[in-house]
Amino acid sequence: MDLFAEIEKKSKLVDEGIETYLPVTHPEELYKATRYLPDAGGKRLRPSVLMFAAEAVGGDSKSVIPAAVAVELVHNFTLIHDDIMDSDDIRRGMPALHVKWGDAGAILAGDTLYSRAFEILSGMDVDKERLIKCIQLLSRTCTEICEGQWLDIEFEDRDDVTEDEYLEMITKKTSVLYGAAAKMGGLLGGASEEVTSALYDFGLLIGVSFQIHDDVLDLITPEDVLGKVRGSDLMEGKKTLIAIHALNNGVKLDIFGKGNATKEQIDKAVSVLEESGSLPYARNLAESYLKEGKDRLNVLEDSEAKQALLEITDYMLSRKY
Repeated sequence: MDLFAEIEKKSKLVDEGIETYLPVTHPEELYKATRYLPDAGGKRLRPSVLMFAAEAVGGDSKSVIPAAVAVELVHNFTLIHDDIMDSDDIRRGMPALHVKWGDAGAILAGDTLYSRAFEILSGMDVDKERLIKCIQLLSRTCTEICEGQWLDIEFEDRDDVTEDEYLEMITKKTSVLYGAAAKMGGLLGGASEEVTSALYDFGLLIGVSFQIHDDVLDLITPEDVLGKVRGSDLMEGKKTLIAIHALNNGVKLDIFGKGNATKEQIDKAVSVLEESGSLPYARNLAESYLKEGKDRLNVLEDSEAKQALLEITDYMLSRKY
């Protein structure tokens, strides 16, 4: 099976779903802003995980497209608000939404994505008990994402953030949506509680791995590939796993929390983090979470969909952006 061809097929279905469920209507400018980020692309990993999970438990991926669209809209909602809070001006290689429509316009567009996601999900013609579980799960997930974002902001003013606190933060901010996507696919595909719980754990674990690897990419990937300013986490003084490990081991990072830096200064900081062992430490931890996540899929019968989920996890650590 060609994983990327399969993801492309599912991405096309999600794109068509976005076109159907989120048309540009009155007031037109609001919906242009609302569609701006979803239409800019993205990897569509979360909806793909949901659809593959549904297939892996014997369901039909096309029947869960509304849920996949809902998850993707929630993801985009979080990115819009994240960019406002972090004052990031670039997203997916383009001006961030708040740069084009202002903070107020971006907040309204994000809120529209959020509310429309639940409208789409709640309108699905499926088993009502399972649908309610999906709605409750996605609602709780959105709350946890907010909790994670709050912790991320709170950490900026603290010098004593621990590794465990960081892992709690990224689990809530990033991983829970992967967990929700995988479990929703299982629920809508008709899986048992044992299987849906395993799928949720799978999503959580690979989400942690994804975020740690994302922190690595922020430092090592060229800006034209990354789609945003390289080294922004360091310059903003973010307490990533890499920074926490470095600071706990007495590594001096001249650009940490300085707001800006030259390419040469960023290159030097990356070299220091590589030689001190902080970058290798992050890579190794990401790999361990990835392996643990893959092990959770042992509850599934072998299938092409299960293989796709396993290959997605491998892609998460091989991707360059």
